[in-house]
Amino acid sequence: MASTRARPMLPLLLVLVAVVIPGPVGAQVSIHPTEAFLPRGGSVQVNCSSSCEDENLGLGLETNWMKDELSSGHNWKLFKLSDIGEDSRPLCFENCGTTQSSASATITVYSFPERVELDPLPAWQQVGKNLILRCLVEGGAPRTQLSVVLLRGNETLSRQAVDGDPKEITFTVLASRGDHGANFSCFTELDLRPQGLSLFKNVSEVRQLRTFDLPTRVLKLDTPDLLEVGTQQKFLCSLEGLFPASEAQIYLEMGGQMLTLESTNSRDFVSATASVEVTEKLDRTLQLRCVLELADQTLEMEKTLRIYNFSAPILTLSQPEVSEGDQVTVKCEAHGGAQVVLLNSTSPRPPTSQGTSPRPPTSQIQFTLNASPEDHKRRFFCSAALEVDGKSLFKNQTLELHVLYGPHLDKKDCLGNWTWQEGSQQTLTCQPQGNPAPNLTCSRKADGVPLPIGMVKSVKREMNGTYKCRAFSSRGSITRDVHLTTMIRIPGS
Repeated sequence: MASTRARPMLPLLLVLVAVVIPGPVGAQVSIHPTEAFLPRGGSVQVNCSSSCEDENLGLGLETNWMKDELSSGHNWKLFKLSDIGEDSRPLCFENCGTTQSSASATITVYSFPERVELDPLPAWQQVGKNLILRCLVEGGAPRTQLSVVLLRGNETLSRQAVDGDPKEITFTVLASRGDHGANFSCFTELDLRPQGLSLFKNVSEVRQLRTFDLPTRVLKLDTPDLLEVGTQQKFLCSLEGLFPASEAQIYLEMGGQMLTLESTNSRDFVSATASVEVTEKLDRTLQLRCVLELADQTLEMEKTLRIYNFSAPILTLSQPEVSEGDQVTVKCEAHGGAQVVLLNSTSPRPPTSQGTSPRPPTSQIQFTLNASPEDHKRRFFCSAALEVDGKSLFKNQTLELHVLYGPHLDKKDCLGNWTWQEGSQQTLTCQPQGNPAPNLTCSRKADGVPLPIGMVKSVKREMNGTYKCRAFSSRGSITRDVHLTTMIRIPGS
């Protein structure tokens, strides 16, 4: 027989009447099976039968689905329902005489979800911020036996029932550093074991999460503000505490030009180092810029650099070595806007504590002196100062003057009169001055016996007398009489 679509369902009132009013002599209709469980789009055979013996019995089946009458008898008919798409209740009915009655069956349809999808994750998720996972489930029946599970790796984050169609399942995760590189997914479970079937799973595409952390957002830019022409300068830019450092990009720019650099990425630290030769070709004012990129974040730090040229001052002596009485010209000068101060000191220590300034700061200072023995080893300090961007910079030059002069043997150099106790230990000091350093001889006038200079372990009475000391060098000689008196020790005293 040809397949037919369902006729309109019997009015609800008629159905109720059929249920409560039996046919003649207790006749009634029945349906088999009363329950059926089948996949969506499946088919089932339904038998409608009646106990009515009326020759004009009218027997049929009401359904929404395509039906075929397979076979029939006086009081029964066998139908095949096809392409069943959802749960339904087919209805067998009869017209027995003037009475109608009916019986219905329950058909439950099961189907697997047509779509199980985890929403794409953000390209980067900041540590400490909430991440909302969304899993969309479309299709799947029966809903009462369908659930969805959200996973992080193999860890179950949430299990929820699916009660709507479509259904979006959400779960909030507090992102951490440990979530970097973690896989997230969701899957559905259709549990048909109560119907004698299996537990069926549908798994979504796996999504991988990348997290980042920038607890400190201020880059450290380590470089001087002032750069001197002719020097090699090192620039260092760094950031500590970020995550993951291996994913960070850091670079340096000077004057809009990318610098060649060495970068370091380790644990939670990243740095960039560049070395630059400062030349006259560079602009006098340059912007140094450090840029760090991590995830969708960009950190920047800028610093203004001042380029300056500052040569050391020029200090000259007309003669570095002169004879006593000669004139010496001292000249101190600077260029490029620097000012100089000329200091002098007879001490080898810097002139910050000794020396005088002959005049206020200027670009050049010059004066002449007549060399004397006191000027020997006199040091001259030429100090140049240059102000750059409000900061004072200094450079110094030092020269030492050498004066040639003959021997000096004054009282301060050689006392001249000594009175010592016999048998005592003494030190005889007699040190002439001069450049070059003079030699010294001392002998007793009476007999030419030499006078011991330096440590005398035991003074003897025989050392009494007047001695002539002579200091001599290539610059001349000088003599001086000295007297040594020995006090004789009296036994028992």
